[in-house]
Amino acid sequence: MKIDFTGKKAIICGGSRGIGRAIALGFAACGGEVSICARDPKALEETRAEIAKHGHKAHAASADLSKGDVVRGYVRDAVAALGGVDFLVNNASAFGSSDDDHGWTSNLAVDMLSIVHATQEALPSLKKGQGSVLNISSIAAHHPAGRQPPYGAIKAAVIHYTVTQAAMYAADRVRVNCIAPGSIDFPGGVWDRRKTDNPKLYNGTLASIPFGRFGTPEEVANVALFLASPHASWVTGQTIAVAGGQGL
Repeated sequence: MKIDFTGKKAIICGGSRGIGRAIALGFAACGGEVSICARDPKALEETRAEIAKHGHKAHAASADLSKGDVVRGYVRDAVAALGGVDFLVNNASAFGSSDDDHGWTSNLAVDMLSIVHATQEALPSLKKGQGSVLNISSIAAHHPAGRQPPYGAIKAAVIHYTVTQAAMYAADRVRVNCIAPGSIDFPGGVWDRRKTDNPKLYNGTLASIPFGRFGTPEEVANVALFLASPHASWVTGQTIAVAGGQGL
């Protein structure tokens, strides 16, 4: 199965590291033009340069995705820079773990409301090209997350909103899907840090994964690229777990 995104344009909110970076690089490797945003200017520029090596347009902007006006402004600028958008990825997360006002409000703002704001801003362009939206949730949406009550609850809301979006936009031929990753390990990521700061949690989580290992960002990106492609033209409103059996 060959995927060709030549002439297609992707906007990836939370695209400088991990899953977002892997999706951005994968899209560019298949011929697409890409815009990414995140907070860290250094990581953004490093990823933008990697995207540009594929010979296609690469746009990047630093953005605080907890602020609705910033999200809308970034998407507006990205659409202008790329000349449109065919594929929107909502990947940002605050990883809220504290069961207090800060944990809940930060996760709500970044993990949920940024999806609302980005999609609303991109929708006119997505409709023109019959594009697609991909929301990144988590298997924590399906299973008790005692260590991260805000994270799990709001990731569950992301799945529900995905189904709602899919039904709302189907008449415009805009597809909306979701990926629920399991525990993904990459340099500088959450699980990479847990190896040293909480090895008991790291090893316990590893033991709970039937495949016997953590996942990689590229394994999530492969599913994302399929969902963005014409091969998934009859797929909408779905959530696909990419988790090596974790949670079964």
